[in-house]
Amino acid sequence: MLRHVVMFQFKEEAQGRTKAENVAITKAMLEALPEKISWIRSSTVATNAEDADAGNFDLVLITDFDSMEDYRRYKVHPDHVAVGNFMRPVRITRSSVDFYL
Repeated sequence: MLRHVVMFQFKEEAQGRTKAENVAITKAMLEALPEKISWIRSSTVATNAEDADAGNFDLVLITDFDSMEDYRRYKVHPDHVAVGNFMRPVRITRSSVDFYL
């Protein structure tokens, strides 16, 4: 099994919305993906705790796939691409790691 972990930092304001609004929209979009992409085995989306260090990343996605091939199919799936297109102008950075369990 392959685990894909991605963390994102968001701009304070972008596209006429606050950071909190863009994080909430992104979270909802990511949480909807398992219903649309059958080869996602599990997925967790979480935001940085309100009382945590403000310098932390704002959102994390942890997704499991049976194989690297399934992950690569996920990357190009139109619903996943749509999330990326939404996020690009509202995020500062992203960091990821993929590893086998």
